[in-house]
Amino acid sequence: MIVAIESASTDLSVALGADGGEVLAVDGWRSEGRGAHELLPRLLALVAQSGHRLDQASAFAVGSGPGSFTGLRVGMSLAKGLALALRRPIVGVPSLEAWLEADPEALAAVARAGAREAYLLLRGDAAPRIVDRDELPSEADVAAIVAPGELAEAFGLWGATPPARAAAAVAAIAAARLAVDPAGDDLARLEPAYLRPPRGLGQLAHAEATPWR
Repeated sequence: MIVAIESASTDLSVALGADGGEVLAVDGWRSEGRGAHELLPRLLALVAQSGHRLDQASAFAVGSGPGSFTGLRVGMSLAKGLALALRRPIVGVPSLEAWLEADPEALAAVARAGAREAYLLLRGDAAPRIVDRDELPSEADVAAIVAPGELAEAFGLWGATPPARAAAAVAAIAAARLAVDPAGDDLARLEPAYLRPPRGLGQLAHAEATPWR
């Protein structure tokens, strides 16, 4: 059983997936504030409701961003702590890739990058890029965008689909990777992919921020 966490936005989710990639259980919710603190209680409730125990996990998977600095830090810390305590492999999955995997009809995934900027991943692109909000309508049809509810409201992306159950896709992508490499990622070196320096670190060069992986 793969335990998955996706916390790159205010639309958070946790999921349990079979080692073959099938979804066993998923819980998604929209947080009105900084709701990443709900991750562990919701995860424990999901595990209990599905009739499993956390120590039955074969691996942990976590959305690695880009997106909310706070959400990514909390989700990554929780996943790494559980993997370390239970001595299980861990896999970091690019969040926007998982959002697109969860919504096969979507052409683009968008996460907040600032007051007027967004991280944009077009289907088929290798990595996301940072764009101004005014560039979004020309990049993809709004109805075919996956975006968190708060960002869709702030940027006027009416009709966008929230990544409400994206943790299920995180689990499925991780299962495929673990089938090839059962060791997963290096626990000590796995970090969120911010794409830009967190606030308070000053004007670092782009290359000095955690790179996209």
